[in-house]
Amino acid sequence: MPSDTNTPTKSASPIRPTDDEARALARQLMQDARFAALATLTDAGYPMQSRVAFGLDADGAPISLVSTLAAHTQAMAVRPQISLLVGEPGAKGDPLTHPRLSLNGTAEILHNACTAHDEMAAQYLRSHPKAKLYIGFGDFHFVRFQISEAFLNGGFGKAYTLRPADLGLSA
Repeated sequence: MPSDTNTPTKSASPIRPTDDEARALARQLMQDARFAALATLTDAGYPMQSRVAFGLDADGAPISLVSTLAAHTQAMAVRPQISLLVGEPGAKGDPLTHPRLSLNGTAEILHNACTAHDEMAAQYLRSHPKAKLYIGFGDFHFVRFQISEAFLNGGFGKAYTLRPADLGLSA
């Protein structure tokens, strides 16, 4: 009986063991990012993507400044599960060959009266100075992303799974 040539064969996992080079690249992507694609879940359970400003707090945890009027903020308030994608394509070459990092976790919307607000605002304004125009508006709040897993695509054939500790974050 002839074998079916259309049947996929099992191959070795494309995920490489996480090493210091992958950890450094992931941390650099987070450090350099000023924007991210944010995926949230709608009331119907569908993913919805938005582009949001991206920064890091003093401890290196991902944060953003969001308006409660935005659909993604309303979605996070109901369903805090999120995914962020950081890493911009370069000016030349195939965009899919440039490194990118997916961060999965949950969103914690922080109210302006929280004790961390002033420190977070000072840190955020260093990388997003134009946010000074609206950072004090009543509908704008910081959101801190608690990362539980990450996936690094460091370029062709360079895929890694990372834990929060690999990113310098607490779990």
